[in-house]
Amino acid sequence: MDKIEQLICQTIDAHKDEIIAFGRDIWHHAELGYQEVRTSKKFSDKLTSLGIQNQTGLAITGVKGYLKDPQKTSGPVIALQGEMDALPMSKHKDANPETGAAHCCGHHAQLTGVFGAAIALTIPEVRDALNGNIVFMGVPAEENVDRAYRKKLIEEGKIRYSGGKCELIRIGAYDDIDMCIDNHSGPDAGPNISNGANNGYVIKIVQFHGISSHSAATPFMGCDAQAAAIIAMHAVDAQRESFRDRDHVRIHGYIVSGGQSTNTIADEVVLEYMIRASSTEGIKLAASKFDRAMKAGAIATGCGMTIETELGYLPRYPAGNLDIFEEIFETVHGEYPYQVDRNKQQPSAASSDEGDVSSLLPLYIFHTGGVKGQLHNVNLEVVDEYHLYILTAKIFAISAYRFLKDGAAEAKKVIDAFHPLMTKEEYLALREKSSAITELPMEPIICGR
Repeated sequence: MDKIEQLICQTIDAHKDEIIAFGRDIWHHAELGYQEVRTSKKFSDKLTSLGIQNQTGLAITGVKGYLKDPQKTSGPVIALQGEMDALPMSKHKDANPETGAAHCCGHHAQLTGVFGAAIALTIPEVRDALNGNIVFMGVPAEENVDRAYRKKLIEEGKIRYSGGKCELIRIGAYDDIDMCIDNHSGPDAGPNISNGANNGYVIKIVQFHGISSHSAATPFMGCDAQAAAIIAMHAVDAQRESFRDRDHVRIHGYIVSGGQSTNTIADEVVLEYMIRASSTEGIKLAASKFDRAMKAGAIATGCGMTIETELGYLPRYPAGNLDIFEEIFETVHGEYPYQVDRNKQQPSAASSDEGDVSSLLPLYIFHTGGVKGQLHNVNLEVVDEYHLYILTAKIFAISAYRFLKDGAAEAKKVIDAFHPLMTKEEYLALREKSSAITELPMEPIICGR
């Protein structure tokens, strides 16, 4: 650990009470995506108090702060990213009673880590040692939930895409960024990083259109949308053994709305599904089988059907050389064991809009612990605030320093070695052409009395 790194760690430790208090506050005031008004303001205010120029209102609630004046700074630009949104988990013991949301995804820790890193990186001696610039990002809406609200925002022209990073890409917030560093917390023993990918997905909103009738007296005069949905859901299950192992397919969904009474045949049932796979080809194949299963339900019952398809997130493109993070973990891990997995073979079945960013820019994601239970579960709780917040802040800050010290040699290696999967223009075109509406007309067979 050199003199600058010692100063970074000493500064973060000296401010640990403030950093932990920030993390606790965000934890107890969880907000859903594109509604992180309080969270966004608190993060922006903290950056401003550190003298960090920042933009707000990006993709509605996003925040982007620059360590140095971007007009007067040359060299690579690295974004330290913290997601701001939470999950709809009203039964969690620490859920925000005003929003019904809880940070069972750990995003509060990411944002806290970025804030903690900002405290250290703004020390003049540290800032002057960086041959480039740092962007502190508060990113909205990573969890693709609350679909009705987001659809309304899209219809009102306030956003174009459901995912926060996807929308930030669209509006140009990443145009001046050369690489990104992200964090995820979870119930792990210590800091870790891997060279693994993860799944991408498409979203399917399926509406079955039927004809209502009295389900006891005149069922032969109706057309049951609920029966169509049930057949379709079973047909999806029948596809599962047909998926290729290498595609790592996951298909899951729920009934958004169904019939309105026991003695009335349902005239409309709405399903929402995500079809995930580890490649765009795998997603396309699985989605085709899903659509076929939905059509089967409609054809079997004579119901009409509409499938609305939206590209969710792309599969994550693995990062490059992990040596620098092994050195960072060795420097700061303390009592926490660390792990670097360079050859992770199987991608995670989960998805994130980090996949979209990683298709355009080099992206590193390190993991820290400090919680127990399960992610996306009401049993998730914070058990080690030092690990969750302070160690995360140190890794963010020292990563920024090591990539940008000595003429930004390490950052330039990463940037020069990176081969984007597509340009921004190609990415936006892909998202647009992936949106589709498929319709099947109603063909009921109605019997008279």
